[in-house]
Amino acid sequence: MHLFDIIVLIDDDPINNLINKRLIKKLEISPQIIEFLEAEKALSFIQDLSPSTKMLALVDINMPVMNGWDFLLEYAPLEGDRKDMIIMLSSSIDFQDRQKSKKFPYVKGFIEKPLTPDKLQNLL
Repeated sequence: MHLFDIIVLIDDDPINNLINKRLIKKLEISPQIIEFLEAEKALSFIQDLSPSTKMLALVDINMPVMNGWDFLLEYAPLEGDRKDMIIMLSSSIDFQDRQKSKKFPYVKGFIEKPLTPDKLQNLL
């Protein structure tokens, strides 16, 4: 059963994206998984999605040019029309990062890398 129409992976590490894509495919929670190495490109893609599209985005914090926090700020104007689920996926073990993510109402969780089926399913 698919919980989402599309899953968007946003991480500047292609190896992380590859591993996460394989893991998520096995869970069969979406028919489509798209990966982005740059948050700006992901944001453009999301802006073009229909507001009725059920999307899950896994967003890394530490990325060049536009980091995960910048992405969340840029995403904010879109959030009103959408029913997306955004989860921060980061190697950061800083408690302050976890707390900061809670300030964004559209962020539904924070997962420390590596992503595992249990960590993801606990948030879903």
